[in-house]
Order: sequence, then C-alpha cells, then structure tokens
Amino acid sequence: MLRTSASRPLYLNTSHLPALHKSLSLQTLQQQQQQQPPTIQPAPSLAYSSPSSSARGSSVFHLQPSSSIKRPRVIHPISTCSQTRTFTQSRHTAIPSTAMSSKLIPSKPEDVMVIRNVTPNIATFSVPFSRYGKIKIGGRGTLVKLTSGSLAVFSPVALTEAAKAKVTEMGGDVRYIVALDFEHHIFVSEWAKAYPSAKLIGPEGLPEKRAKQQDDPKIGNEEFAVVFKKDNKRDIHIDPEFDADFDYEYVDGHANLEIVFLYKPERVVIQADLLFNLPPTEQYSKVPEAEVPQDGAIGKVFACVQNPRGDVKWLRRFNWYVASKDKNSFNESMGRIAQWDFVTMIPCHGDVMEGDGKEIFQNVFEWHLHGHK
Repeated sequence: MLRTSASRPLYLNTSHLPALHKSLSLQTLQQQQQQQPPTIQPAPSLAYSSPSSSARGSSVFHLQPSSSIKRPRVIHPISTCSQTRTFTQSRHTAIPSTAMSSKLIPSKPEDVMVIRNVTPNIATFSVPFSRYGKIKIGGRGTLVKLTSGSLAVFSPVALTEAAKAKVTEMGGDVRYIVALDFEHHIFVSEWAKAYPSAKLIGPEGLPEKRAKQQDDPKIGNEEFAVVFKKDNKRDIHIDPEFDADFDYEYVDGHANLEIVFLYKPERVVIQADLLFNLPPTEQYSKVPEAEVPQDGAIGKVFACVQNPRGDVKWLRRFNWYVASKDKNSFNESMGRIAQWDFVTMIPCHGDVMEGDGKEIFQNVFEWHLHGHK
C-alpha cells in the first residue's frame, strides 16, 4: 500500500512467519541490537524495490514471497505490543497487475459491504481487505454530495447494486471520480463506465501506470481530466462547484503520492494511505466470524504500529522513515493540512475518526509539523 520512493516499491514478506515466531523473540533481538551491525534471518520483512528505472512513480507496497527477496539489510527494528520485529530493504520487481486486482476484490462484495452516512452529505462504502490473508487493513470508498447537488466519489470500491442505490438516493449525478493516490484506482474504470460524464482525478504517474496494466480486466484506458503534479499543485483548479466545497493538498512527498481533500461544509478530511486507523472493525463487521483472517505475528505488529490512538511513537517513526520520501515537501503539506478546520477524518484503511480527527492528525504528525523528531 505504501512506497518508500517514486521508484522503489515496498514488499511485505510473510512466508517465514513461523520462523520469526521461534527465532526473533524479544530477548534474541535485544541481544542482536547489542552487536554491530544487527543482522536478520529470512523472516517477515517490509522491503522496497525498483521495478524499472523508467517507470517513475510506479512503486508500491506489496506482499512478496520470501524466495524473491534478495540481500536484505536491516533498516530499523520495531518493538511494540510486547513484540519486536525488524524491517528490511531489498531490490526486486513488482507483482503483475492482474494478480493485484484479483486479490483486492472480495468474492461477494455485496454481502460484506457496509454502507452508511457519516454525515448528511457523506456516505462510506466499507469492505474487508487483507494482504494475502495476513494483514487486515480493510478498504473504503467515500461518496460526497456537493452543495450544487453533484456527487464526487473518492477511492471507489466495487460498484455493487447497493452502492448504485446509494448513489441514486443521493441524487445520482456523479461528476467526479477521484483516485486518492497511486494505488487506489482499481475500480475507477467500473465507476467511469457507469457514470461516463464524470471527470477522473488522480496523481502524476497513475495514468501511465494504468496504461501498462491493460492485461488487467478491471483497468480501462480512461483519460484523466485532472492530474496532480509536484510542479503544478499550487495552480490546479478542478471546477468552480468542486473548488467551492473542497480544499485539497497534493502530498507529493508521501511515498504513495497522496491527494488529501477537505469537505469544508461538514469539516471532513478524506484520505487514503496518509493515516490508517487500525483495526478495521467496521470494514470486517459483516464478514462471518469463521471467515475473518486470523492475525499472525506480523499482522498484530502492523495493526499496533498503525493504530493512531495512544502511544504513537512507532507510527511516527514509520511516517518519518518510511512514508515520507521527501521530508521537506511532506512537512510543508502536513503544515497546510494542519491549518484546515476539520473534526472528522475518513481513511481508506481502518475506522473513521469521528469528532477527534484533527487531534489525532496533529499528534501523529507532530514531528513533521515541527520539522524535527
């Protein structure tokens, strides 16, 4: 889901989970950290790689089989929730796009999708999603009714019959389809076909990425009307009706090229991977208990790191060392978002932060807001 740089995708390796459980105990890692330098045996790892030197901005977070991870080296040990894990980096190529979309879609999305109104003019479509059945993070699309009556959908999920009914209930006039970052675009084509007059909006590099994934039946060749770029992000205007209701910030300093939106009439921020809020309770609330993936060690650690309530030191470190590929630009973007007036934050992964969204944001990104740790 995240990328460490525009050309280096992150891979999360979970195939050696039992080995980690046996060999990387807290005592063992404490002993390793006293040695110079620390080393790591094959184990669940968060690694990044470059798919090609020419594919700018095409790197992504993926889970990758351990056999493909080469020459790992330690970046940073993570100790949380009474567990200690080590993140590694490596070089490799990306997973084919066809495999990706097939793993992002629940077999029966209609049965497990939770649709609700967060505010009178905002509805969310929450679905289960776990990386290779190991890490539950959930997924979420957000539908907003503008004061003009037009609709905008952000990070769209599967367009089920229930989702279509919700669109109709809110007026039916979908004018904007927004890919919130470099990764949240799989269902853009599905919505664009259903609502052909809608403008497509996304970050730089995404149209080119989609053009290279035409072997994936879920991805079409639709043209993007608005593309956010680092050199034009202060000059972009979408439409008068859209701009009247939304402020937006292109976080080009984030590894996934995030576009963050503020719906001003109801003081709600909508974002994809800038900030998770795990566990994804709502997104798994309609999944039968017997079918909910069980958390392994790596899943539990990731859920602890990506929980923005309570002690957030490891989440701050994750954002500082991993998510922010250009700290100066990232810090500037966080400062701009901090100036917005909002109370609720809707993430793609994890539960909606209702009422205390800004306080959570300011706490998690304290280092970036101050410009130092």
